[in-house]
Amino acid sequence: MTPGIPGFAPRFPGVTLERLQSWLPTIITAAVVLVAVVVALVVASRLLRRKAPRAHWYLIGFPLLLMRMRHSWRHLCLNAELTGTDRPTAGQLGPLIVKGRPIMPVLPLLTRIRPRSFGATAVILLHPGQIPEPFVNAAEAMAHAWGVHAVRVDARLRGRVRLTILNADPLTSQRREATAGSTDPPRKPAAVTSHPSNTTTEPVNRPVAVPADLAAEVGHREDGQRWVIDLATFPHWLVTGATQSGKSTLINAAIAQWATRPMALVGIDCKGGMELAPHAPRLSALATDRAEAADVLAALVSETQRRMRLCRQRGARNIWQLPPALRPVPVIVIVDELAELYLVASRADKDEALRATTNLLRLAQLGAALGVHLVVAGQRVGSDLGPGVTALRAQLAGRICLRVNDEETVDMTLGDLYPDAVEAAQQIDPAVKGIAVTTADEAGWIRARSVYLSPEQLVAAIVATAHLAPVLPGLTPPGA
Repeated sequence: MTPGIPGFAPRFPGVTLERLQSWLPTIITAAVVLVAVVVALVVASRLLRRKAPRAHWYLIGFPLLLMRMRHSWRHLCLNAELTGTDRPTAGQLGPLIVKGRPIMPVLPLLTRIRPRSFGATAVILLHPGQIPEPFVNAAEAMAHAWGVHAVRVDARLRGRVRLTILNADPLTSQRREATAGSTDPPRKPAAVTSHPSNTTTEPVNRPVAVPADLAAEVGHREDGQRWVIDLATFPHWLVTGATQSGKSTLINAAIAQWATRPMALVGIDCKGGMELAPHAPRLSALATDRAEAADVLAALVSETQRRMRLCRQRGARNIWQLPPALRPVPVIVIVDELAELYLVASRADKDEALRATTNLLRLAQLGAALGVHLVVAGQRVGSDLGPGVTALRAQLAGRICLRVNDEETVDMTLGDLYPDAVEAAQQIDPAVKGIAVTTADEAGWIRARSVYLSPEQLVAAIVATAHLAPVLPGLTPPGA
């Protein structure tokens, strides 16, 4: 009888050296097959990730993320103090009140984990007495535990916290270019005129603006949605960004879309018109210094007064309630480099600046219902420009902050509305152009990146829509 293998007999009776030798080829074959299968899966996974990244995410990436989330959820909640309890944490011992941590913590429920093209979404159901702040503070811990790029926490819902899980940063990929199909086709040529208050009710053969015309798609957001500057949702916008941050490209992308709609575009560029000069054929007016800006803004204030009288006569609360034949064209005022309107060097400059900035503030206060919208841009916006800047900022509900060079500009742009977005804006990579932190009506704030519009595309868009530029009362079109 062949003796068994020493040490194996008690645990594996009957296992002999000859039997183990007979199994050895089978074991080796199984190991080789297993290694080959693993290698094939790794190669197929990498190939699928390169050729079809979305399919790879849904088939492989998301199941792995789901397992990591389920496996690490308990440890994450315990370490980040995200647990609750179904028992009181205080008790009475005689005349004393004794407090302590619960012995058996209860985990919040992580549910509704759904795959998305950008990553995943999930919902955390809170226990009674829990508040969302610890979950907001634990966003970075969640990202590290799950091996993802970032986790965004939306704590606006009562009793629950919504998570947006970003598998990678979609904004650092190759920048998208605006194509001819990304803008609406120009409407048929027609004379577009603004109606003063004494306009008759005779129909006018012209395109009539609708609220949807106020939305311009300028890029994509980090959650995979389109980035849209919608003046119907936020009538006025503040855009800040340093040189070479992508601010001009962003404005160009918006103007190229608005130019195809039946609306008036007015430019104020106190740096001699260098930035807005390419848009001149489509502009109803262009101010190239502060004196011209003061005149243009005064004329626009007079136009709002005419529209106000028209709405009052017709019993309308805004221009969109007027009959189409009487509806004035919307006006978008693009102010490039806001600081040039506020900075003064002499008393004459002070009077001129006061006149221009006062009318700009009046447009911000009155223009939303009357179809006059502001897009105010600047490299730096700070309280040192004067108290009027803070008053103007309060009227600019839409905010876009690209990379800037000082903390005060970030705080001036985002700090009053989204304090937690200030840090995100300060972390924008200078090497990646066009990334911004912006207002998002359904998410508070979000990171986004604008499309790239080449100079040739911009010129083609402006030339194709130059005939749509309306004539506004009191304003002289550029080159006239």
